[in-house]
Amino acid sequence: MEEDTDFRIRFSSLCFITDHVGFHGTIKSSPSDFVVIEIDEQGQLVNKATDEPIDKISKVLPRPNNFAKKTKLDLQNVSLEEGSNQEVNTLAVFSDDDQNHQTGSEKEDIVNDGTSKCEEENVDALGSLLDKKTSELLSQFACAIKEKWDSKTELIGPSPEFLLGTILDKNQRALLHSAIRQKFPFLITVGKNSEIVVKPNLEYKELLHLVSEEEALDFFKYLDAKKENSKFTFKPDTDKDHRKAVHHFVNKKFGNLVETKSFPEPNCNAGNSNIVITVRFREKAHKHRKRSLLECQGRKVIYTAFTLRKENLEMFEAVGFLAIKLGVIPSDFSYAGLKDKKAITYQAMVVRKVTPERLKNIEKEIEKKRMNVFNIRSVDDSLRLGQLKGNHFDIVIRNLKKQVNDSANLRERILEAIENVKHKGFVNYYGPQRFGMGRKVHTDQIGLALLKSEMVKAVKLFLTPEDLDDPVNRAKKYFLQTEDAKGTLSLMPEFKVRERALLESLHRFGMTEEGCIQAWFSLPHSMRIFYIHAYSSKIWNEAVSYRLTTYGPRVVEGDLVCLDEGGDEEHFPSSRVHLVTEEEESANIYAIHQVVLPVLGYNIQYPKNKVRQWYQEILSRDGLQTCRFKVPTLKLNVPGCYRKILKQPHNVSYQLIEEHDTDVKAEGSHIDGAILSLLVSFDLDASCYATVCLREIMKHDF
Repeated sequence: MEEDTDFRIRFSSLCFITDHVGFHGTIKSSPSDFVVIEIDEQGQLVNKATDEPIDKISKVLPRPNNFAKKTKLDLQNVSLEEGSNQEVNTLAVFSDDDQNHQTGSEKEDIVNDGTSKCEEENVDALGSLLDKKTSELLSQFACAIKEKWDSKTELIGPSPEFLLGTILDKNQRALLHSAIRQKFPFLITVGKNSEIVVKPNLEYKELLHLVSEEEALDFFKYLDAKKENSKFTFKPDTDKDHRKAVHHFVNKKFGNLVETKSFPEPNCNAGNSNIVITVRFREKAHKHRKRSLLECQGRKVIYTAFTLRKENLEMFEAVGFLAIKLGVIPSDFSYAGLKDKKAITYQAMVVRKVTPERLKNIEKEIEKKRMNVFNIRSVDDSLRLGQLKGNHFDIVIRNLKKQVNDSANLRERILEAIENVKHKGFVNYYGPQRFGMGRKVHTDQIGLALLKSEMVKAVKLFLTPEDLDDPVNRAKKYFLQTEDAKGTLSLMPEFKVRERALLESLHRFGMTEEGCIQAWFSLPHSMRIFYIHAYSSKIWNEAVSYRLTTYGPRVVEGDLVCLDEGGDEEHFPSSRVHLVTEEEESANIYAIHQVVLPVLGYNIQYPKNKVRQWYQEILSRDGLQTCRFKVPTLKLNVPGCYRKILKQPHNVSYQLIEEHDTDVKAEGSHIDGAILSLLVSFDLDASCYATVCLREIMKHDF
């Protein structure tokens, strides 16, 4: 396959830092030949069983009787302001196919149940949270906006704002957000740091062009109340084009949270064509959106930690399968790092909203997918990427052979290679698995398309099939030929959670630029940012090769070095990075293992030598010369970081094994006598790749 050839060319052009000859061998003959065990922040292997019993989950606290205490907020800086840039919180994207509905005569009960009690409580809360003067100023601001809209007067200039000032208590801010939006549905509240800013709700104004003021007010109260199992119904409507406009407005603005359906009005005559539009929360969105304020006051989010063992399974596929079995979504899982597919891996994970007992109940089911969960226990919070010390590897390299035309003893070559890398280290490249080795489309290509806001292209790259005749690739091929998301969904296997989530969104929003943006939101943030990081990683690999080819192992003027060895080994701040001076180069102050290169982002500095110019030329080559490494439409911000160009393995041990049993010989090998295999074990720091370390040891590209 041509793409595989290009991929191998890319990696064969990478540098070595050691000068030994190396040897040939086969890795990953089977998953059991490549075992990866995560090392937690305390330095413990996560596959070790703990004696700690499963903690009992705290019972959900009853809902408090009083909505809020009579607390006066500190509002020293109450003012009316115009034209600031606070960012409005947006709604998370979920999907659901439930067809339940409620119509017509049910509307009155729906609206009353969904909003009136909540409105009354929130009005009371507003009075309890704001002092009299601030409450009056807020009401004046609301009336002024309403009067301008009622008079059909356009708001000229920047959108007017009412600034409530700094409110340090998070719960009080949350109460205020809800109370204001319930009392004044034609306003929105915006949070920035610890401030609350009140603005006109332009979406409310837009809806007024389609429905009555009463309907608009009730609709936005319904949205904000988020009452479980509630529905909202617009007034009966005989105009099909008008109904279509209402459907379009609601789905365009709030389609990630609610869905709309049209039904005949109940109890209508046969000749009456009155139709009502019913709005309901999408089931998953309702389950997984932010809980209402009252629930948040009385309930504690459940976090369950566990160790996941998987075999020959991609990590995102494993998470997707677990999510289906547990009735949650993939973004409810957190982990410290990604792990290899063709391997047996052990890693720590935390899942939200799932009790330890519930997780234990699916143990038998997931064994069929070559997964096991153990060390199950309650914890207080989720994990974050990078929250680990490193990984331990137990690797078998089979069918060992000398390099071509090498007359030396094989055992001596192996010993020389391992000892050399133990002491000198290896070039700290990102491994080929980060980029999807062996696939037509590599993850960095998708990341580049996202950085250039080429959303449709990124979706097509994501759904590009391999040259294989299986259900997954047949479904992908059908999509690229037809762009029929609904038809592709019927072909795509259930276990392909990411692909199905993307296709469901494309079916709902269409294969347009905007539709593809919504489709990317169907994937967790960690998945979206993964592709951007893949592109940054590819450029870093190329940069370190250029740096070593240009300057070799010496530290030169303009290099960046890490000043202290403590703390996070990759995501350290710029304050720990130092620019080497001419005098320091002459005095050999720094060693090559201290040199770092930036991983692309908006908050990094570049070396001040030829490497800086190289970065600029590469970004220009890829059309990113003006890129700020932010993709606002996907809520992706990439600050960047620094990565050491060299790393060393720790706790290295190895053993040569003579294999005589034909069952353990490398496939296709029929050599008489003993075949040598190498069992090697070592630890690597977080974000280092065992395949890259082995490449340096063996002087062989995989």
